[in-house]
Amino acid sequence: MGFFGLLLWLVLFVLCWPLALLALVMWPLVWLLTLPFRLIGLSVEAVFALLKAILFLPARVLGWRETR
Repeated sequence: MGFFGLLLWLVLFVLCWPLALLALVMWPLVWLLTLPFRLIGLSVEAVFALLKAILFLPARVLGWRETR
């Protein structure tokens, strides 16, 4: 998304520079506001991975291996 995002921002800057500058200023604030939700999502994902590991522990001890 790096080069494509920069290209889109430059097009926006040429067409409507106040909106582009507002987006440039607001992006760090939006990132900070969404950070707690990302941390909650990461924590929930870790809890589910732990539960899966605990539930499948007896099968793994008995020699079961996941095939892909």
